[in-house]
Amino acid sequence: MSTPKSDFLRVVKERGFFHQATDFDALDELAASDGLAGYIGFDATASSLHAGSLVQIMLLRWMQKCGLKPIVLMGGGTSKVGDPSGKDESRQLLTTEDIANNIAGIKSVFQKFLTFGDGGTDAVMVNNADWLDKLQYIEFLRDYGRHFSVNRMLTFDSIKMRLEREQPLSFLEFNYMVLQSYDFLELSRRHNCRLQLGGSDQWGNIVAGVELGRRVDGTQLFGLTSPLLTTASGAKMGKTASGAVWLNADMLSPYDYWQYWRNTEDADVGRFMRLFTELSLDEITEIEKLEGAEINEAKIKLANEATRMCHGDDAAQAAEETARRTFVEGGSGEDLPRVEIGKDRLSSGVPIYELMREAGLAKSNGEARRLIKGGGGRLNDTVISEETASATLDDLNAEGVLKLSAGRKRHALVVPS
Repeated sequence: MSTPKSDFLRVVKERGFFHQATDFDALDELAASDGLAGYIGFDATASSLHAGSLVQIMLLRWMQKCGLKPIVLMGGGTSKVGDPSGKDESRQLLTTEDIANNIAGIKSVFQKFLTFGDGGTDAVMVNNADWLDKLQYIEFLRDYGRHFSVNRMLTFDSIKMRLEREQPLSFLEFNYMVLQSYDFLELSRRHNCRLQLGGSDQWGNIVAGVELGRRVDGTQLFGLTSPLLTTASGAKMGKTASGAVWLNADMLSPYDYWQYWRNTEDADVGRFMRLFTELSLDEITEIEKLEGAEINEAKIKLANEATRMCHGDDAAQAAEETARRTFVEGGSGEDLPRVEIGKDRLSSGVPIYELMREAGLAKSNGEARRLIKGGGGRLNDTVISEETASATLDDLNAEGVLKLSAGRKRHALVVPS
């Protein structure tokens, strides 16, 4: 495949966003002529997106930087159904109120990555409930259902994997491909949107939409997918042992977000810089040559760039300073996660494993006790020798708090109230 003519597809190829596309050369011609609009859909299954969605968010950001028009499609309608792609079981059905609250929480994330407005390259956000909620079922089946072959739908990975594993697939979920395809048709009609982007697990749904546009309106639509990311060790992108890496500050502190990127595996630093920052490729190439202790400086740069983009310069600087004070100087750090515990409760002593659970350093008392028993629990930077040890007001450090640590990288403060 030759070097793309369009700035956007050149970025997609060079920075590692590309997996496959429908008619790449024709799409390249269209993207090079300016005015191309493309969309990515996001179902509102939680009140925040997590780091696993960042590849798609960055694709929309690069579209805008390259002079194209990004469209954010919120799945106010499809969230009521649930996408079976990549899932082992059915999603929990959400109420209309839940979905509306989730969309409100997600909107703030996109405002940090994209510029919204009425201009030619300004991003727009639309909600597929605007058309899906108004569909008349019989008319919809007659006009659009006839363009979908059940035989072919059964060959797509999102359906086939569930059936091969003998896991339930409801008729509700089976309809998802039809609804997503119809979304593409509606966006083509309403916004002259010619491109749908998504993860590689969306390929079947995207191709179905491309074909629906051709069959119904005679419009040439395009699809482009990016690879599903895992870390070098095989872990799913955007997940940690303690849970999802949320993009909203009220669900994960900017400090913990910074730490997620700071803890990137050595082998992933260059790849993640290409995908999740706007550092030049030349600079990234030089960074990839670093070895030993110098790679830690590269990880700090990755953490600063990723946090700056999601939470702003001040949050990134504060997180780096907190980490420096915590790890280099042995201090507490103002931005560490905090939990307040009543002085009356502390005066009589509280098991440290309970404090670790309440501070979010362990999911359960049992997990915290196992961590302490294995030598991974610390109080004020001192290893806790007994798994049933308690902390009291007498254990407050010079700053008047208890500093709890799970391993060497996760910390929290217990503040008496």
